[in-house]
Amino acid sequence: MFSYRIIVVGAIALHAGLAFGQAPAETKATPVAQLTALDYIEIEQLNRKYAWALDTCANDGFDYADLYTPDGTFVDGKTGKRWQGRDELAEAAGGHGKGCPFPKMPLEHVVLNLVIEQTADGATGKSYLVYPGRNGKFVDDEHHGHDGGYQDTYVKTANGWRYKQRIHVFPPQLPGRYSGVPNDKLAPASKPVDR
Repeated sequence: MFSYRIIVVGAIALHAGLAFGQAPAETKATPVAQLTALDYIEIEQLNRKYAWALDTCANDGFDYADLYTPDGTFVDGKTGKRWQGRDELAEAAGGHGKGCPFPKMPLEHVVLNLVIEQTADGATGKSYLVYPGRNGKFVDDEHHGHDGGYQDTYVKTANGWRYKQRIHVFPPQLPGRYSGVPNDKLAPASKPVDR
């Protein structure tokens, strides 16, 4: 009976401590104990919103920027160029004064074969990127069909899952195995051969 009372008192004390604890700041990542089915669905939905936000330049690119944490970063794995923070990310989407060119082009993003893996502070992801074009037309040969993919770092915030970092990985490098060295700086033996 004595040990039962200790357990009950301990549970009440724990509950009271949690009830009066401070809520996490809106921009801080919330530690993830174990990914749930809902977490997987929300991360998949984040990737779907990504393609729509880019292809429509919604809200002058800021809908795209809001898919990232406030200090989130998009990296071009070909050149190493980085866009960080809300204003730069909106520009990366073609907005924030850039005229939103993507919706005017026969260019659409399709993110496929997403694999999500849990990490200590969130999750990582890797996926393929395909440009299907529009009505049989394409922007150019580079934006036609499979064009590498994405390597992601996700964190769960008070506003839901967000990108901490997204890297567009170009062949010959593979999503999930991006070396951190942009293709432009790869050794010549590692670069793709033109055929």
